[in-house]
Amino acid sequence: MPESIALTIAFIGMAGLLCQWLAWRVKLPAILFLLLTGIFIGPGINWLNPDQLLGDLFFPLVSLSVAIILFEGSLTLKFTEIKGLANVVRRLVSVGALITWGIAAIACHSLLDFSWPMSLLMGSLVVVTGPTVVIPMLRSVRPNRRIANVLRWEGIMIDPIGALLAVLVYESIISLGAGDDLTHTFYLFFQILLAGGLIGCATGYALGLILRFRLLPSYLHNLGTIALVLMAFTLSNAMAEESGLLCVTVMGVWLANMRDVNVADILSFKENLSILLISGLFILLAARIEFADLALLGWPALVLLLIMQFVARPMAVACSTFKSDLSWKERALISWIGPRGIVAAAVSAFFALRLESAGFADAKLLVPLTFIIIIGTVVLQSTTSRILAKLLQVDEPSPRGFLVVGANDVACALAAALKDAGFNVLLTDTSWENISAARMKGFNTFYGNPVSEYADTHLDLVGIGRLLALSPQRDFNAVACMRYRPEFGEHNLFSISIISERTGAEKHRVSSRHKGRTLFNRDLTYGKFASLLNKGAKIRTTNLTENFSFEDLLQNDKARLYPLFAINKAGRLHVISDENQVNPSAGWSIISLDYEELASVNTKSQTSREVQA
Repeated sequence: MPESIALTIAFIGMAGLLCQWLAWRVKLPAILFLLLTGIFIGPGINWLNPDQLLGDLFFPLVSLSVAIILFEGSLTLKFTEIKGLANVVRRLVSVGALITWGIAAIACHSLLDFSWPMSLLMGSLVVVTGPTVVIPMLRSVRPNRRIANVLRWEGIMIDPIGALLAVLVYESIISLGAGDDLTHTFYLFFQILLAGGLIGCATGYALGLILRFRLLPSYLHNLGTIALVLMAFTLSNAMAEESGLLCVTVMGVWLANMRDVNVADILSFKENLSILLISGLFILLAARIEFADLALLGWPALVLLLIMQFVARPMAVACSTFKSDLSWKERALISWIGPRGIVAAAVSAFFALRLESAGFADAKLLVPLTFIIIIGTVVLQSTTSRILAKLLQVDEPSPRGFLVVGANDVACALAAALKDAGFNVLLTDTSWENISAARMKGFNTFYGNPVSEYADTHLDLVGIGRLLALSPQRDFNAVACMRYRPEFGEHNLFSISIISERTGAEKHRVSSRHKGRTLFNRDLTYGKFASLLNKGAKIRTTNLTENFSFEDLLQNDKARLYPLFAINKAGRLHVISDENQVNPSAGWSIISLDYEELASVNTKSQTSREVQA
């Protein structure tokens, strides 16, 4: 039996990995494939029964996992990112949530003949969107920064608010069923706010001090953070039931905005952990659905889904964005994106069990109805939002551009070639002389240190997907590559070779893991590149044909060149280097450093001197 449980858990992990990979390949949110996988191996072929697999541990594990996911999302919420849109977010999680709640409750009562208490509870369950579905969808849809910030803040902040609303409605149902007044409900409301807010602030501040003053060694930062998050979550729930979600959200936001606290490493680890937890949770929760319960709901459930998508969400967004700086196109996309996620699924299952045991017959339909809303909104929005963003022209450009560290002569020469080839280039440098010269040549520039805190806030990386470290300082190149690894990925970081790296001892060389991939030929160091340019070498573009191949270009006796970049027929650029061999064919373009004319000039000068001699 233990071997069977271990095998099942391992299979769920592999299934989650395959779903994430498939989503990456086809550019759709992974939640879509995770839900379908869970339904297939659960009610589809009856291979997985989460309740039997985990028993009494199922809901505690779901709750702790949601706490980690919500904390990870709230760590990305910095007040500087939401300037000018704070009122929009505030109204979305207050006025917008109430509008959604009311419309959903009325629709449930009218279409499904739910009692008013059960309709109000169902309405509160579908108020939440949540980071588990919004953030992965934003990765594939890639809307502009204003839309992304609004949706991300709303998705994370609405989770504890929606859960709090559901708890209050549930407690009201129980209190009224027992003949009590609503005083207990109001008391519980303030108890949740007090416990979640105070414990969240206290633990966030304490963790910030621990990180700021290095009271824990770096290798214990991630473990210490997880332990403190889980402890705060469970302690808050013990003091006031269901206040833990509010607690971890407040904790994450406090920590993210605390000065002189670096959370980059923690955030990177938590992001990987969240992907693992989201993958497993959606498969497990989807596997609990019963087809018989779905059949009981019938077409009214589909009508409810349409009302949520085409009535409730647009009305909530319209009221929340009234007189804001958002354009009508941005409002339209925000109105379309509002998928429901893991918190709605987990809370509905939790309350359904309690209400069924209390004698509420409608309660058994809460879970399948919630999953219809989750699956419907995820499928509909994930397959159409990217197209809608493009049609509305509010999507972020594809990250084909280059962030160039350095605005020296070498950087400007390469930037000019890339710009002529149709690629967006942004040059950054701490030298005003270099920046002003680059601006005179028509380049987009950023004056400042690209690894500074100022750059974190003001450096616009929209459409930028790769980094070229072209500073003559090898250590600065390495630091820049380390800083931008999370944004661009390790395979999109390139650093030019420095002569000291080739001639210095091994103990003085920067690790290849930190400096990124080496640009071009290792012999083409920064100093040699600059020297050739100063002597008259040019960067040229050559189009390959059936009659003139890449090999012909390299073997041409008249040509003296270093191949730099190759652009294929689809317009994708490849860096040519010792580490990245390419095989260009007809229809490709080769950008190279050509010093043929330089060689001929030197030969003529030498011949002239020999004649004079």
